[in-house]
Amino acid sequence: MAKDNHYETVLVESYIPHDLSGKHGKVHIRPVSGGKYPVTLNVECSKKLSRNYPVGTKFKLQAKLTDREGGGEFLYSYHGWKYEVVS
Repeated sequence: MAKDNHYETVLVESYIPHDLSGKHGKVHIRPVSGGKYPVTLNVECSKKLSRNYPVGTKFKLQAKLTDREGGGEFLYSYHGWKYEVVS
């Protein structure tokens, strides 16, 4: 997957992963199935999405594909940005 340098609107959802090894916290955020990005991609964003809403809630947010050296690709959305609760 090619790295993108611009932010775009992405539909994401909260979920509880089956395998928590190497992950922080119980609830995580991933892209919604059927979108541009695979559901296996991690999303780094405001913790409010995983803490303040029920598991399975969907959100629209601005994110971009990025990576860390040796850490693999993920979607990044600045934690202070606004997001929209979809369902």
